[in-house]
Amino acid sequence: MKEIKTLAEARAYFQGDRYATEATGIVIEAVRSGFARVSLNVEARHRNAAGLVMGAVYYTMADFAFAVAANFDRPLTLTVTSSISFLNPARGKILYAEARLRKAGRRSCTAKVAVSDDCGTDVAIVTLNGMTIAE
Repeated sequence: MKEIKTLAEARAYFQGDRYATEATGIVIEAVRSGFARVSLNVEARHRNAAGLVMGAVYYTMADFAFAVAANFDRPLTLTVTSSISFLNPARGKILYAEARLRKAGRRSCTAKVAVSDDCGTDVAIVTLNGMTIAE
């Protein structure tokens, strides 16, 4: 994997994550060392039978934001463990997930991802751990 150093490079590389970008519709908004922000316009396909956004949507956004942050100017890193806490149902029309690396070592990293909506609702908090894959 070529080292990702710009927003354009991140968008181009992660177009290969077709589940996040095509099936779900997540867009990379910003990326820098140790940080990524992604967004999603909520559509009917993202809702469950109760009319609420499916929890899997929040998790997919968090995992994708982590992947972008963990692979920006770092070797290939994959999620190995994660934990999600659902806080509130989303009320807005746009969701955001912001990943911040808390530890970025040579072989592993840990991040916190906050998922919120455009109304300011805190939707979920996710902790993810990644492992660098030797190439």
